[in-house]
Amino acid sequence: MKELVLVAEKNKVEVRIAGKDYILVGDESEEYIQKIALYMDKKINEIMRLNNKLSTSMASVLSAINVADDYFKACENVVNLSKELKEAKEEIERLKEENRRLLNENAIVSNKNTNLQLELAKREAELNEVRNSLEKLTRTRL
Repeated sequence: MKELVLVAEKNKVEVRIAGKDYILVGDESEEYIQKIALYMDKKINEIMRLNNKLSTSMASVLSAINVADDYFKACENVVNLSKELKEAKEEIERLKEENRRLLNENAIVSNKNTNLQLELAKREAELNEVRNSLEKLTRTRL
């Protein structure tokens, strides 16, 4: 008995690149494959427009070189952005830790402030008692 193996269906898409029809096969959607083909068609036509003496084959090679250049620059950009993202995350963590430390320090200072205000209120009350006592003594002596 034959074993059934499920294979993902491939999309077959007819495209036109540089005036020639191709059938492209891939796992991606038809829209995506058309988008890629259109991109390459534009690249090749752009090069052929700049130099009409180039053959389609030469224009295709030059387009492939341009696309490879774009790819390598994009990869380098990804690496640089990844480094920047890592540094930004590290800075965020450092700032969060500093924020936690400052919040803790603020709580301590706020607690000290409350205690000092209570102490001040007690001292002012004592001072008022002393003044009142001093006034009474001064009045009784007069």
